[in-house]
Amino acid sequence: MTKRYFPLALIALLTTTLSSCELVQGIFKAGVVTGVIVVVLVVALIIWLVSKVF
Repeated sequence: MTKRYFPLALIALLTTTLSSCELVQGIFKAGVVTGVIVVVLVVALIIWLVSKVF
């Protein structure tokens, strides 16, 4: 019975303690960090491929 209500209690706790702006800010911040990492990896891959060709 406790396992059934735990996710609901967790969601209720998060919605009362976090404002929606903080939640959206956290999501976008994680997205920016992920995007920067992906761009750096793609540029490194392109440089590596170009160096192998020439």
